[in-house]
Amino acid sequence: MKTKSVLQHDDVSKVLSAAKAHAIAHGWAVTIAVVDDGGHLLGLTRLDGAPPVSAHIGVAKAKTAALGQRATKVYEDIINKGRTAFLSAPFIEGMLEGGVPVVVDNQVVGAVGVSGVQSHEDAQIAQAGIDALS
Repeated sequence: MKTKSVLQHDDVSKVLSAAKAHAIAHGWAVTIAVVDDGGHLLGLTRLDGAPPVSAHIGVAKAKTAALGQRATKVYEDIINKGRTAFLSAPFIEGMLEGGVPVVVDNQVVGAVGVSGVQSHEDAQIAQAGIDALS
């Protein structure tokens, strides 16, 4: 058996804090979600002015990145290249850029999903949060 790291409460707090700081520094009103490797919500921050739907989309992006063990941009690119049947894949619905897996020792231990601004900016915020774990 392998030993696997898991996200702890302090880790989730660091991710949310760093991602929030990055978003605020750019004037972006977003929702930031952190999930474990099974896609279960561990933490969520919805900044003032973020659209209500961003709370659903951010969680969906995080869940998709965790379960798929890859950035959600991969799925968006697959669909944009014409493989629209991928939209019917089970258990994943956040197939827009902005979900980024958290990888520790080459294992996905969770993911961060962000929604509220342009997708590449969402991904940038998510990565800023993940970088706080280093």
